Amino acid sequence: MGKITGFLDYPRREDGAEAPRSRIQHFREFHRELPEAARREQGGRCMNCGVPFCQSGCSYDGTVFGCPLHNLIPEWNDMIWRGNWEHALSRLLKNNNFPEFTGRVCPAPCELACTCAVAGKEPVTIRENELGIIEAAFAEGRMQPRPPKLRSGSRVAVVGSGPAGLACADQLNRRGHTVTVFERDDRPGGLLMYGIPSMKLDKDVVLRRIRLMEAEGVEFRLNAPVETKAAARKLLERYDCVVLACGAGTPRPYPAAPAETPGVSFAVPYLKAATRAVLEPGTENPLDARGRRVVVIGAGYTSSDCVATAIRQGCASVTQLIRKPAELARQRRGLWGPAPAEHDYAVDEARAAFGADPRQYETVVTGVVTDPASGALTAVRAASVRWKREDGRLVQEELPGTERELPCDLLLIASGFSGCEAKTLRAFGLEADSRGNLCLEGQDSHRTADERIFTAGDMRRGASLVVWAIAEGRATARDVDEYLTGYVSL
Repeated sequence: MGKITGFLDYPRREDGAEAPRSRIQHFREFHRELPEAARREQGGRCMNCGVPFCQSGCSYDGTVFGCPLHNLIPEWNDMIWRGNWEHALSRLLKNNNFPEFTGRVCPAPCELACTCAVAGKEPVTIRENELGIIEAAFAEGRMQPRPPKLRSGSRVAVVGSGPAGLACADQLNRRGHTVTVFERDDRPGGLLMYGIPSMKLDKDVVLRRIRLMEAEGVEFRLNAPVETKAAARKLLERYDCVVLACGAGTPRPYPAAPAETPGVSFAVPYLKAATRAVLEPGTENPLDARGRRVVVIGAGYTSSDCVATAIRQGCASVTQLIRKPAELARQRRGLWGPAPAEHDYAVDEARAAFGADPRQYETVVTGVVTDPASGALTAVRAASVRWKREDGRLVQEELPGTERELPCDLLLIASGFSGCEAKTLRAFGLEADSRGNLCLEGQDSHRTADERIFTAGDMRRGASLVVWAIAEGRATARDVDEYLTGYVSL
């Protein structure tokens, strides 16, 4: 498997990247692929370990190790090393419907579980190897439409075209079921289109996959929200079953900074408006950061994307406020352990643009200051906090005398989500669980209280990663297929 001594012979070599000072001038992807010879060496570093933890996808003590999709990582790394790109592709697509997405935006829990790292070496470049396989396949014409030869006669409606909905639709279409995807926005892709900035995931990459799925028989209906009882009833009348993959779009409120204040916005609407402005030059964008003093609340990937987007829009300054200490914030960032350094790309860009790290740890916003005449935001009030343990729990305590004002024209709140939106639930007569998700209490099931309605992705398990959403979509497709056919095939 791979080159027996590859992990000793070859150092880890990552894809190159355009310099921060240059890339902040545009919204294009800025990573550069390795030459084929170098990529083969990186595949050869896979060390033929006895137990490939990289593909385990298991949880231990609240931390996730390995790939949730159980990708056949050693197999396709071996094929890279041998130069057998066609077989590498077949092994990659066995478990992952969209490696061109995960190869760009997944934070690679597989690499944290790599035995190479456990043995004291740097982990294999698993994610970049994955991206190399799929991009070579597209470039060399191996990704051709493969519609099913037979149709089952069953019809499935998938509501939501994010990664979970797309994966579910792709799997069910392969089984021969006729699948229609309903998307409320004007472009398909969900968070892939409007939640992840273009410099991390070019939108042509998303549309390339959509076109392939359409050629294989999946139908997409855009500007088609399913948010009324009449719309829900129509789907249940016309389709054998319905899959709800609408995401976890309800932002967590931040009481100290009311979202209705002019100049205050949650992160996703801001990122959506920014992407639309890139796709449609000249579009009016009231949330544009150009010339504005930006403050971002949050420590996760979305907050980094807000920082990087604001810099590209030409903000006057940017500050990122994080309530937890640095070490805790890094661990919380991905729920599986310390975040890889490259995912702090926005910090490098802020240093290039303004000469300083934008992050202020152990800081919370305590209020906002507005202009008396217009009501527009002019500043935020922030205070330092310290953390202590009480009854085994970490609790924060505001430090007296530390409150100060930070000039601010645009405040972006990236403090997480509190569950799925209520409109679609009400339309289908369903109720969220105690966490705000569409999930049967106490059951690890993709079914809902209605046997003809299934659910997948963030809507079922809460806001998470693209790789988890794809895994969810595949698992839901398996349950739907069993419901439709009476046996397990997927």
